[in-house]
Amino acid sequence: MTDDRKTTVPVWTLATADVRVSGVTAGESMTAERLAELRGVLAVLADQPIVTLEAHPLPDKIDRGRGIPLDAASPLAQHLSQFITQSTRTSLTTARATASGENLYRMVVPAKVAAQFGQGLVRPMVPKGAAGGIYGELVSSTGRIASKARFVPVGGAAAAGTAGGAGATAGAAAAGGTALTVAAPLVLMAVAVGVSAHADRKRQQAIEHITQLLEQLQEEKLDDEHSELDGCRDAIDKATAILLDQGKLGVSLGLDSAVHAINTALGKADRRLARWQSALDGLPEGEAVELGTLTKSFPGVDDHGGTFRAHLELASLAVALKRRVVALQAVEHAQSEPGNPFENFTRALKRDQQRLDELESGIAAVLVRLSALELARPNGLRPVFTTGEVDRLMSAAHRIHQLGAGVSVSGRPMDVAIEIARGKDGSVTVFPALPV
Repeated sequence: MTDDRKTTVPVWTLATADVRVSGVTAGESMTAERLAELRGVLAVLADQPIVTLEAHPLPDKIDRGRGIPLDAASPLAQHLSQFITQSTRTSLTTARATASGENLYRMVVPAKVAAQFGQGLVRPMVPKGAAGGIYGELVSSTGRIASKARFVPVGGAAAAGTAGGAGATAGAAAAGGTALTVAAPLVLMAVAVGVSAHADRKRQQAIEHITQLLEQLQEEKLDDEHSELDGCRDAIDKATAILLDQGKLGVSLGLDSAVHAINTALGKADRRLARWQSALDGLPEGEAVELGTLTKSFPGVDDHGGTFRAHLELASLAVALKRRVVALQAVEHAQSEPGNPFENFTRALKRDQQRLDELESGIAAVLVRLSALELARPNGLRPVFTTGEVDRLMSAAHRIHQLGAGVSVSGRPMDVAIEIARGKDGSVTVFPALPV
């Protein structure tokens, strides 16, 4: 996808309910920029959630280990296979693009629609040692398609209602405009798995950071917190596999005890956040702060390790695990009432994630406030300080100022991309949802 030849990329416009919109023309090629504009227009004009689905060639090298694999019998893989099969019967462009059986499908959810299932679910992730964040195989560091592709919209009316499952059958639509493909189950499952993969990726990052910090600190209480949270993964993984196969959750999975442990950790994070906010409120406004005063409320804030940074990572781990649980609960709720799966899904996500958004926003605000503090010279009788004392103060100031780097407090919803690698046997791997 890096050569100068223009690859033909089929693009479908998918709705989660019967809807007609004007201005959607099939068969006319467009640029990536024009496609982005189209997504924005559709999000404004339509009353129902609308996403686009692109079919790109599968890259030669792709790290499937960072995604969630699903076999060909899973509902998402079946919905996608049925959709592709029907589309190839009505579109030569689709037939040619998918002839190999191996493709990377990219579902883009516009910002307006993404906000319906929660602006806090998908945030940029910055891996250790990299400033550009995590991007998919098709996305450059600017967030745009890296290859020079020619996007060709595929007519939706001919394929309407072919995605299978509840809510997929297109009924009578309003007169005028173009009828879009109704594929609620396909959209629901793709969003659910992409969000779950994103949350698990954040869990992995938090685990890596916590392990390093606790090896330095050697604090048993924090190590116990870490172990209890990390022990929740097995139950969540099993519940994910069962729900994504449209099974029923049972008590034997241990999900209830895992949720209790996660909620306990979130309660600790809430209390720590309240103490941090109170400590910052108690500092004299506009005045420099002594390092010793600061480390009483934020132990280790001046170092690479430290209890404060361990508390931050434990909070991040608890939030990541809870977001996976929230996605699972939303899928279960939607599947229990198949008549309107996407609406149930978004309602469940909104209710449960508000607390997580507030916690993350509160922690981000604390980090920004800390990074803006000015450190004062230590009080003492000596007029001159040693070189070591000066170096420590400068190093501490640099580390504290870095706390605010990369922190996002705006919460502005962004377009979300979910990439799905499909093999010849129909199995799929869903990669972490990405902000575009």
